[in-house]
Amino acid sequence: MLDLDGSMGEGGGQVLRTSLALSMLTGTPVRLRNIRAGRARPGLMRQHLTAVHAAARVSGARVEGAEVGSREISFAPGPVQPGDYHFDIGTAGSATLILQTLLPALLHASGSTTVTIEGGTHNPLAPPFDFLDRAFLPLVRRMGARVEAVLERPGFYPAGGGRFIATIEPAQSLSGLEILERGEVFGLRATALISSLPRHIAERELRHVEREAGWDRSALEVREVESPGPGNVLLLEVESEALTEIFAGFGEKGVRAEQVAERALAEMDRYLAAGVPVGEHLADQLLAPLALAGSGSFLTLPLSLHATTQIDLIPRFLDVRIGVEEAGKDRVLVSVAR
Repeated sequence: MLDLDGSMGEGGGQVLRTSLALSMLTGTPVRLRNIRAGRARPGLMRQHLTAVHAAARVSGARVEGAEVGSREISFAPGPVQPGDYHFDIGTAGSATLILQTLLPALLHASGSTTVTIEGGTHNPLAPPFDFLDRAFLPLVRRMGARVEAVLERPGFYPAGGGRFIATIEPAQSLSGLEILERGEVFGLRATALISSLPRHIAERELRHVEREAGWDRSALEVREVESPGPGNVLLLEVESEALTEIFAGFGEKGVRAEQVAERALAEMDRYLAAGVPVGEHLADQLLAPLALAGSGSFLTLPLSLHATTQIDLIPRFLDVRIGVEEAGKDRVLVSVAR
């Protein structure tokens, strides 16, 4: 059994999710101690417990310590079973991160799988569904996988209640990606999603984008959606020859619409100024698929703690080397090889 310290690196849920994903994929039993030791409220919360239960169902795992607040679990997976699964977090915890936990193993299952996940689809502490759908999954498909996701209902913090369905076909193998140049940017789009809140909030966000970024009004859209609770997110989409990137600003009580827009613009501007193809959050997501492929490289911004934690953790399960080297101001080259 592989013994892992959950306080390593970012000391949060990423250690748990990556450990579960690679344990299922390789069949390696793990014991994880000090779960989320780096957080104000350590131990398993509802969304993390849902990830454990989901991984256990998909792999028929024997699990000990799986309860809210637990700081230690053991997880011994069996063979991954394709099928039709439904997981409900019951809070606004991230539904997209549950899929992140399950996807590597399900890509290597013996048949196709449908997964319905309910919870937060637009959560300020995780990639929103739109990022999953238009930035991450297209690259996974480029690697040879067949994965689709459909949003049935958005779920905002704090109500949650969103739902999406993902279909995953097994892949015999994945091909590596080389993403070293962004190429020409030929598409810019800003979409303000809003549910059960005054429309002028979304309109002010878009006016700020128009004024500060100089985008044409034809690239701006307010989209009123139905959700179990109120919510707002501004999505900035940058489509280039290499890929599509999405940057999000989340509406919060007491935060002006202009501030929400400014946060998203600042993140996008940093990405554009660096001239890299892969943004900070997409880099986090790409590491596991490239490790499964055993090859690939990409140019990105300086790595987040989520990414560096995975770089430390992945080689404990898979026979790969992940290299990181400076490539100029605000630019890092990440390479994966066997």
